[in-house]
Amino acid sequence: MFPLLSRSRRASAEPPAPETRTLNVAGRLMPLTIRQHERATRITLRIEPGGRSLKMTIPRGLAAREVNAFLDRHQGWLLTKLAKFTTDSSLRSGSEILLRGVRHRIEHTGTLRGLTEAIIVDGQPVLRVSGLPEHAGRRIATFLKKEARADLEKLVAVHAGTIRAPVSSITMKDTRSRWGSCSSQGNLSFSWRIVMAPPLVIDYLAAHEVAHLREMNHGPRFWALCRKLCPGMDDAKAWLKRHGSQLHAIDFD
Repeated sequence: MFPLLSRSRRASAEPPAPETRTLNVAGRLMPLTIRQHERATRITLRIEPGGRSLKMTIPRGLAAREVNAFLDRHQGWLLTKLAKFTTDSSLRSGSEILLRGVRHRIEHTGTLRGLTEAIIVDGQPVLRVSGLPEHAGRRIATFLKKEARADLEKLVAVHAGTIRAPVSSITMKDTRSRWGSCSSQGNLSFSWRIVMAPPLVIDYLAAHEVAHLREMNHGPRFWALCRKLCPGMDDAKAWLKRHGSQLHAIDFD
């Protein structure tokens, strides 16, 4: 995120509709959404989770030439940041995918029927996928959802039992804005992509949302409870900060 200070401008009654365009970053075409905000005093540019699109917030009425100049100046920054997101996210035979922090080589069985399964072949982790190659992404996603639910249901039960908090439901989603959520009614929601992370990170996410059953905030008492449930919290948060966007970048469609 880069700031650019701007003079204050008089806000109009209704905010302009967001502008959408395609930005060419060294040959890589990126969808860009530009929103004007009446309280913004600077430009902010963010890479959305997964590295597939960009979001820009600008002060109300900022001239287009200033926006374009800002984007031109930060082409190098974008190129550096986007380099960590692979442009080849196809889940073809021979490529790799993480499962609980371990890289598994994807192997198509060549048969139309059969279960997706994680096995060891010649000492190497393998994810075997049946069906047509073009359906591999959907089959792998279904497998990951099932594995994520199994892991998180067990971990939530343990943590909720520790603090004696009832859980109403557990839902798997594919959200990009957050890894999990907790409602005041005790409904927990998780991104199933978390099952690609190491076990400590999965445990932390479960502990984080369970802690919200007692503390619906991110104050000191919440973090103390979260750390009690997951002593390795700091390492897990650091892993998510470094690698979380890469998990979002994988295209299962």
